Amino acid sequence: MTAKNPTAVTDPLQRQARHPVLVGLVVFLFFAWGFSTVLIDTLIPKLRSLFELSYAEAMLTQFAFFLGYLVFSVPAGMLLARIGYLRAIITGLVTMCVGCLLFAPAASMGVYEGFLFALFVMAAGITILQVAANPLVAALGSIATSHSRLTLAQAFNSLGTTVGPFFGAALILGASLPDGPVSEQLRLAEAHTLHKPFVLIAGVLFILALVFWFMRRAPAPDTSGKSPNLAGAMRLLGRPRLGFGALSIFLYVGAEVSIGSVMTNYLMQPTVLSVTGDVAARILSLYWGGAMVGRFIGSFVLSRVTPGRVLMSCATGAALLAVISSASIGTTAAVAVVAIGLMNSIMFPTIFTLALEGLGDDMPKGSGLLCMAIVGGAIIPVITGGVADATSLATALLVPAVCYVWIAVYGAQERRWKA
Repeated sequence: MTAKNPTAVTDPLQRQARHPVLVGLVVFLFFAWGFSTVLIDTLIPKLRSLFELSYAEAMLTQFAFFLGYLVFSVPAGMLLARIGYLRAIITGLVTMCVGCLLFAPAASMGVYEGFLFALFVMAAGITILQVAANPLVAALGSIATSHSRLTLAQAFNSLGTTVGPFFGAALILGASLPDGPVSEQLRLAEAHTLHKPFVLIAGVLFILALVFWFMRRAPAPDTSGKSPNLAGAMRLLGRPRLGFGALSIFLYVGAEVSIGSVMTNYLMQPTVLSVTGDVAARILSLYWGGAMVGRFIGSFVLSRVTPGRVLMSCATGAALLAVISSASIGTTAAVAVVAIGLMNSIMFPTIFTLALEGLGDDMPKGSGLLCMAIVGGAIIPVITGGVADATSLATALLVPAVCYVWIAVYGAQERRWKA
């Protein structure tokens, strides 16, 4: 009897996805949407000053953006099954482009709700990209290395979130606003400048969409016959690995976004670093930079250490750092909250691939559900903002700390949960 080669690729999904240019383009997608998404973190303090918002009201920017994941994930999964990975990616890029261009009329009118709508449309495009790109990267090789491969792709997402704050600090937070009430004339003038970075991004996204259009016939995994529907997808939540994984994605994204959203204002406080907004935004890049470095390291570690154990260790570290920052002042508080980025590094890709293990042909449905769970980025930040309004930004850091505790439990228990 001939022994089977354990490294042989027998899944047609994996055999077809062998195009080096395609792989490079998909990895660049992770960079592009990371760069676009992180600009919201620098947009929040600017909009909060312009429209004199509370922390909870300012967090509506994250609510509008991440609500898109709840609304569009299942339709995106249906679209993916109907038109395939590459055409779905093109659709997502064009939709993102439209959302970026909507910042121009929102800025001209100086209306807060206009910015929220533009972010919601952007989220529709990014949701389509997430639903298509995450399982596509996971399918580009063996199942055994899917955690490492998606973590590496997410590292380029973190590269985008590391570079983005410098871009946002220069074009969004470059001019400081006076303390106290803002005149209508100043509000309109400052709001008008906010569309420039997003119009530039729209141009890059359109060019990227054209590149994928010319690549649309490249070999890619087949998605025919795998159309998800809401009822069928929801039944998959009865599988503990996927169901608890979706909850973990919900809490992780909520925690990560909450910290990134409040960090600029947190670092500006006299009890922390007492720096200006543009300096705080540049320091924010270290938070996302830690995630980038950690993902490159994690891609290596996850190929040698049990993913659940790595996830448990990182989530525990993140929870402890959030508590330390909350209970400290000055440099200690700043360093601890920035260091959470390093702990965040492997969480999303590791949870995502752990949750999808064993789904087989149900992978598009599972991917859609996990992308729906990204709506945690809409809910948890609003809760964090409410706690900050009622108490302080330091106390509000305990909200993401609690989220990390559950993620540590998922990492510790995942081997006991069947797919």
